[in-house]
Amino acid sequence: MSISAIHEWRMNDYLVSTDKTMLDVQAVHQYLTRSTWAKGIDLDIVCASIENSLNFGIYHNESQIGFARLITDYATFAYLCDVYILEKYQGDGLGRWLMECIHNHPCFDKLRRVMLFTTTAPWLYEKLGYEPVNRENYAWTITRPDIYINGKRPG
Repeated sequence: MSISAIHEWRMNDYLVSTDKTMLDVQAVHQYLTRSTWAKGIDLDIVCASIENSLNFGIYHNESQIGFARLITDYATFAYLCDVYILEKYQGDGLGRWLMECIHNHPCFDKLRRVMLFTTTAPWLYEKLGYEPVNRENYAWTITRPDIYINGKRPG
């Protein structure tokens, strides 16, 4: 499998594509900067994160209406993040379809572990096989939720 191969899925007037050139980076930035998880993120950081990820844009009649990305080595591990569907399009199953497209990407079946951190829509992820990690001393993290707002690292 070529890492740069573009994959696409269609449903009615909707398209999910891994083609980075189709992404409306400004739209992704606009959403992320008002999200609960990346409030205040700089456009340069969004650009770098897209450049270094496997991206999934979701489009309706060529307008981008959602996004998700996998930070992955394409062999054993991926971190799923920045998943969203614009509010206007929520409630029609597009989030689930976007997730199914991610799960149908050729690299997904090879991954030993896929991580996700979320405070929104846990019911969706649970339906797709994700489980909370609540074992003591198992999952560890350094979390800096206000790093984009404060502009500096603690310590």
